Amino acid sequence: MQIRELKIPDSYEITPKQFGDDRGVFLEWYRFDKLAEVVGHPVQLRQANTSVSKRGVVRGIHFADVPLGQAKYVTATHGAVLDYVIDIRVGSATYGQWDSVLLDDVDRRAIYLSEGLGHAFVALTDDATVSYLVSDTFHAEREHGIDPLDPEIGLVFPEGAGEPLLSPKDTSAPTLAEAAVAGLLPTWDDMRAYYASLDAAHVAGEGE
Repeated sequence: MQIRELKIPDSYEITPKQFGDDRGVFLEWYRFDKLAEVVGHPVQLRQANTSVSKRGVVRGIHFADVPLGQAKYVTATHGAVLDYVIDIRVGSATYGQWDSVLLDDVDRRAIYLSEGLGHAFVALTDDATVSYLVSDTFHAEREHGIDPLDPEIGLVFPEGAGEPLLSPKDTSAPTLAEAAVAGLLPTWDDMRAYYASLDAAHVAGEGE
């Protein structure tokens, strides 16, 4: 597989190598060791989620308190979505910026985003099925959202997605500025320290 860092630090696009024949296709869509080589530590997976969305559905922007936070490894097993990673780390050089990756059942790419980053996607097809592996289980009291239509962030949705369809929870979520004032956002320095602690724990574990 090929792994490319996105313009938001600590997020990556993963393109698997596919092997096709007259029976169908085989691929490795997740390899903990390959990802660890670029991230600095293997991801401790604790939960797997799947969502099915009709065209136009927007899910996000979501993030969780750190520690532990939720690092996410996301792919589309059916249909297509445009997946977004948003830098919500106060003090980051790319704070408030985003990057996106097309996830579909053709190229079968995945996206990885580290703890402390915001995540969202828009469904480009009906029955778009997204599966993602996360580094911690769901804790409602530690989960937060930012309005995906916040003009300060300026997510761009493809015309083919149609009118954005949001849940009441996402519609009522604060803007990035409001979340910052409320003290909900992680900081760049705190996240750098957290990532370093995960790297150090991995190195220590290898030395045992």
